[in-house]
Amino acid sequence: MLKLEMIQLYNHQWVIMKSKVDLFVISKVKEQRQLKNISQADLAYELEVSVGFIGKVESLNYPSHYNIKHLNLLARILECSPQDFLPKKPL
Repeated sequence: MLKLEMIQLYNHQWVIMKSKVDLFVISKVKEQRQLKNISQADLAYELEVSVGFIGKVESLNYPSHYNIKHLNLLARILECSPQDFLPKKPL
């Protein structure tokens, strides 16, 4: 069952927003990106997505999030393991 805080009005439609695990993953990716001094634009280029997509992922105002394919590519780009983006225990 969806919790109310996971649903928000977006573009005149109700959409599912980011889950706790999405937020955790996004924060870990952003942390690694900033540690390596990689801009959103540079990350978007390497990931072959738009800069807008990265911005929407990192924003709380949009439902966009990374998928498993993204996490694998992000690990290559950021020179780490995909596991580094995931919580040790379920959230």
